[in-house]
Amino acid sequence: MKRFYSRREPHWAPWCRFRHHQVPADIEQWLRDRGSLTARLKSASPGDFRVNLLRQGWARPLDSERRLLGMRRGGIAVLREVELLCGGVPWVFARTLIPARSLQGPARRLAMLGERPLGEVLFADPSMRRGVTQMACLLPRHALFVSATVHLRQVEAIWGRRTLFHLAGKPLLVNELFLPDIPASPS
Repeated sequence: MKRFYSRREPHWAPWCRFRHHQVPADIEQWLRDRGSLTARLKSASPGDFRVNLLRQGWARPLDSERRLLGMRRGGIAVLREVELLCGGVPWVFARTLIPARSLQGPARRLAMLGERPLGEVLFADPSMRRGVTQMACLLPRHALFVSATVHLRQVEAIWGRRTLFHLAGKPLLVNELFLPDIPASPS
């Protein structure tokens, strides 16, 4: 069966679907790491780490995001887009989607993070479960590429990953796109 992929979305796939030579060596460990990206960025940063909140509010997820979150067509989620800056330079663009049905109990606080790092909240919560992680190479024709690079110099492609997390049994999706100024990933 032939699958159709929207020109506005990249082809997301699990790590095992990529051949070693397909992924740039300088970004591979960033993509494969299963710990807190926030903690890893802080340890790799030569300067201050901070979160720059770009946008937060109710939105409709992209089709592949909606399916991964198990949402119905037309469903809404809290959308949070941020830049993770190290030494004042954006290293990562992150896009988080939290379905309306997930904003109950302890997950309610996620809708009010402001410029607090999501990773600090997720990885400190004993109820957090990490689900599937997918990778993709994003190109200028993809909607997420445009959102991530709108304030950057011309870029041909960026790599990213997205992970389905569960907090107190409720799903949320975190997209992390690695921007051109991020240093080669430490081993």
